[in-house]
Amino acid sequence: MRRTDTITGLADRMRIGPWRGDPSLALLSPTPGAPPSPEALNQAVIAISDAGYRAVLTPALTFPEQPVFLEYGFSVHERLHLLRHDLFDLPNETAPNTLIRRGRTRDIDPVLNLDGLAFDGFWRFDLNGLLDARHATPRSRFRVACVNDRVVGYHVAGMARRLGYLQRLAVHPDFHGRGIGTALVGDALRWCRRRGCESVLVNTQEINQRAHSLYKHLGFTDEPTGLAVLDYTFTEGSDA
Repeated sequence: MRRTDTITGLADRMRIGPWRGDPSLALLSPTPGAPPSPEALNQAVIAISDAGYRAVLTPALTFPEQPVFLEYGFSVHERLHLLRHDLFDLPNETAPNTLIRRGRTRDIDPVLNLDGLAFDGFWRFDLNGLLDARHATPRSRFRVACVNDRVVGYHVAGMARRLGYLQRLAVHPDFHGRGIGTALVGDALRWCRRRGCESVLVNTQEINQRAHSLYKHLGFTDEPTGLAVLDYTFTEGSDA
């Protein structure tokens, strides 16, 4: 199970694949807003153990999504800020000399390169991470920001039911302060509103004050409860 697989069905649909660049870690992604049953989670963890992974990570989970994992034995790996935008007052700033266009296959390498500069080793995307972000929701949008035909930023946005998600935002460090992040966020929010979303969620590390300040400036508000990435490590000889 080294590629990304989908197991179980209906509300218990979950996706399993290797964590970004580390073949010993599995990423177990439940359907957003639909935590699995204890039986389905047990089935997934057993499948991950049988595939030879040493540990399991979840994506960032909301407070209501966490109990079934914590009761199973998962622990908190890292807590994150969760912010929401109500889509009433959208940023309309544009970045000078910057083109925002649809992301293409040829953009993947420069996108991953700048992502590696924007995030630390644990959080940076490899190809699987980027694909997971794009396929985590039924609908998604992938846009890149270009200056003189150079890809200097990107976002991945998605939606499920009437809720939007800003899955990823990254700007090359050499182009900070030029309004590119604001323009990308505005593009994502406008797309979500056109698609009928009632609000948009985004998360960021608690230590990433730059991103947190940007989202607050653009009209996001902190949710009363944040998110958490959870992990589960297999003990030697464990049957999961």
